[in-house]
Amino acid sequence: MTWLVTLLGAALVMAILRDMFHTIWHPTRHGGLSRLVMTGMWRLSSRLSARWRAAGLAGPLGMVCVVAVWALTVALGWAVVYWPHMPEGFSYSSGLVPAEHAGPDDALYVSLVTLATLGLGDIAPAAGWLRVVGPMEALVGFALLSATVAWILGIYPALARRRALALRLAHVRGGVTSQALDSQGGAALLNGLASAVSVITVDFLQYAESYYFYDGDENISLPRQILHAASLTEQAMNSHHPDVRLSATMLRRALDDLAAILDELFLHTGATTAGVFASYALAHGDRMGRP
Repeated sequence: MTWLVTLLGAALVMAILRDMFHTIWHPTRHGGLSRLVMTGMWRLSSRLSARWRAAGLAGPLGMVCVVAVWALTVALGWAVVYWPHMPEGFSYSSGLVPAEHAGPDDALYVSLVTLATLGLGDIAPAAGWLRVVGPMEALVGFALLSATVAWILGIYPALARRRALALRLAHVRGGVTSQALDSQGGAALLNGLASAVSVITVDFLQYAESYYFYDGDENISLPRQILHAASLTEQAMNSHHPDVRLSATMLRRALDDLAAILDELFLHTGATTAGVFASYALAHGDRMGRP
């Protein structure tokens, strides 16, 4: 039974490490636990007041909750590893009575101290294999910190690219005429938009959690601006300029790819590209307290 409990703790730790790996470092997969927490926070936001939704806290708070769940579960897993081997597998400082400090709370204390690399030393592993396991937990703690930083440094630039594309579409919507679009400059504009949309598609694949962030002002909200890109494509497809038509074809394919990813990962509507974008706008509009 002792080793069964130890293996259970090791399984908890491995499950979190797997979730961290698939969330951050494996671009074609996404962690199940982190995705569950982010989705839960997003759905909860839809049930709260319009002011809370408009504050856009679902994404940031979701990330905080994910990191907290990772840290607490890892600490709990290592505590379960330690607990069956206390007190005989540990050394205690002179002021502590081993028999009085061998409970689950003490095991959790040792785990948290080791995970945080504090190294207080009042309770320390003494058995041979435990002396190896302790530094391994410290390495996991360092990996958790590194993973959190890498996650933040990945998601926020992705959000900036998404919002920059939305702002560019807002500028196009208000300043590009049909005559200007039917030109070499119009073809270059469409090519640039197609490239930017492809980058956003990859961002959603690598950082799916970025979907759960509110974009703020309408001009930097991709859910509210992406439909204009689709209408711009249809307009350009009727151009007399062959380069414009070719660029419009590339933009349409990029938009189709983006819609496919949004529908596969988040919306699950099975609709056309226009229908998926409409659902995308509606989903994020609900979070803004708008119909």
